[in-house]
Amino acid sequence: MADFTGFTTEALDFYDDLELDNTKAYWTRHKAVYDDHVRAPMVALMALLEQEFGPAKIFRPYRDVRFAADKTPYKTHQGAFVAVGEATGWYADLSAAGVRVGAGFYQADGERLARYRRAVAEEVHGLALERLLAKLGRSGWEIGGDRLKTSPRGFTGDHPRIDLLRHRSLVISRQYGFEPVIHSAGLADKIRKDWRQARPLVDWVLANATG
Repeated sequence: MADFTGFTTEALDFYDDLELDNTKAYWTRHKAVYDDHVRAPMVALMALLEQEFGPAKIFRPYRDVRFAADKTPYKTHQGAFVAVGEATGWYADLSAAGVRVGAGFYQADGERLARYRRAVAEEVHGLALERLLAKLGRSGWEIGGDRLKTSPRGFTGDHPRIDLLRHRSLVISRQYGFEPVIHSAGLADKIRKDWRQARPLVDWVLANATG
């Protein structure tokens, strides 16, 4: 396996052009660029992080368009996900916008959402989550995820943690965009540090919102 030396400008240009020409013809002409400048570096990057965080799933570049209104065939980003629980773990992707990293839980069924909300409503666990998210926010992480517009059933709008209770997924992310580090081997150290910083959130989810 080749060493990770960063993502090239060719990788960013590939996704810039794919957003404009998301066709099989474009993909066929530029598949070697995808293989050499996108997929291979992502595989090498995840291999560097595997010993500490676990093996990553490198997502396929093809969209599932069977039930989608948008029939464009290719994803406009390359993602990688290290799962440590049900839709829970660490994430990184590359797109025309550069590099982004993240962590948290990305989807949940009704039973799991109920467990999550019970933990958030409970004083000790709920306050612990609120405090660790505040700390992550001060460190430059963006708090996101899919949220209800109204209060979930069983909770009123004046609950002190109603914003957290509305979440159906809870993720944090950090953008590196086009910073020079994305073109260097040093990106692996940046992501390793980020994922370590995000570990308390992942651990909270595993302890309070899984099986």
